[in-house]
Amino acid sequence: MLLAPDQPITAVYFPESGWSSMLAMLADGRSAEVGVVGSEGMVGLPLLLGSNSSHVEAMVQAAGTMLRLHAGAFRRALEESAALRTLLLRYTLAFQQQVTQTAACNGHHALDQRLARWLLMAHDRAEDDEFPMTQEFLAMMLCVHRPGVTVAARLFQQAGLIRYGHGQMKVTDREGLEAAACECYGTVRRQFEQLLGSARG
Repeated sequence: MLLAPDQPITAVYFPESGWSSMLAMLADGRSAEVGVVGSEGMVGLPLLLGSNSSHVEAMVQAAGTMLRLHAGAFRRALEESAALRTLLLRYTLAFQQQVTQTAACNGHHALDQRLARWLLMAHDRAEDDEFPMTQEFLAMMLCVHRPGVTVAARLFQQAGLIRYGHGQMKVTDREGLEAAACECYGTVRRQFEQLLGSARG
């Protein structure tokens, strides 16, 4: 866990590889993924925007390396570099688009479309065709029961889009996954490209 809800943010993190999930926590202990952060961004945006705490949890989902900067050093860097501040504010806008689109997607699109979108987001950040992933974790990220993810993943595997087993997921047909996804993946990807020149959404 990189950030805990309503706890002081002591450092920000810049992933070099792997990715983290931003999770909204509910009073009954359940959680919902509202965003994903990989090497295109940073964990700890509230500090950039003038807050010392976060209302979401940041949890490492795929192992990798990160650069860690103490909160005080981060604030000083923002004061000293207008270019850094501008770039991070543009990333904040792109990340806000990702969060907004996730809410719309979860509310209106079918599970298979949402699963395809999420796998594409993971594939972008994994920078490899294979990455660690279990159906239990997918169900938690997509806010559905595991049987639904099992059926959708099985259909994708039968169609030759993915292979999975033993906690590993492999994308075998990227174009097929893109065709199976809803428009939300492309919408956010274009926003990232427009704001940051990064093809990740």
